[in-house]
Amino acid sequence: MKQLPLAIGALGAGPEQTFDNFLPGANGAALAEFARGIAPGAPVYLWGGRGTGKTHLLRALARRGHQHGQRTGWFEAATALPWELDEGWALIVLDDCHALDAARQHAAFALFVQAATHGIALAAAGRLPPVDLPLREDLRSRLGWGHVHALQPLGEGEVRSVLRREADRRGVFLSDEVMDYLLTRFARDLQHLMAQLARLDRFALASKRAITVPLLRQMLAEEGSA
Repeated sequence: MKQLPLAIGALGAGPEQTFDNFLPGANGAALAEFARGIAPGAPVYLWGGRGTGKTHLLRALARRGHQHGQRTGWFEAATALPWELDEGWALIVLDDCHALDAARQHAAFALFVQAATHGIALAAAGRLPPVDLPLREDLRSRLGWGHVHALQPLGEGEVRSVLRREADRRGVFLSDEVMDYLLTRFARDLQHLMAQLARLDRFALASKRAITVPLLRQMLAEEGSA
């Protein structure tokens, strides 16, 4: 089955992930390179822990291409095989490279070769630097051929800024008390915290109550008992 280009609507729930709403922190160099665009023949690889913004940058790159009438082939560890190239793509994205199984490693290597042949740009991401990826050697070396950026997690002040901005987008008030509770009782990676905020917003709407620490505790207690 032919792998279709990622529909722009499938890029994820919540706010559109763009270069404008990416808070770079210490990751300004990666943001600048992606904002300039990825040239064919010079793959770019992002690595870092969960919630450091890897997929955000990849989605922003694909979204901007879509806005200019370009198509993207999007592949990740969960994408069904076979992976087949469409010569009409302007970009190929390989996400979650650290989790590729043997069959998908073979498919990813083939895409690398075909992208070079057809002049298609390629961007990839994983949780480990290329040298440490548990992948076949030829794929690992190609992921490290071009520019490699190590993404750093945001500082606490920056995380608070992102959560506050997302709460404002949802039209809810997030008090300092609730923010403190989220930051002291949950994993600090941004992806996890944003998911918690989305759950809390849904729970508050269903309960017809404002977001408070008691409401957050109630949500967690009910989810735990369920």
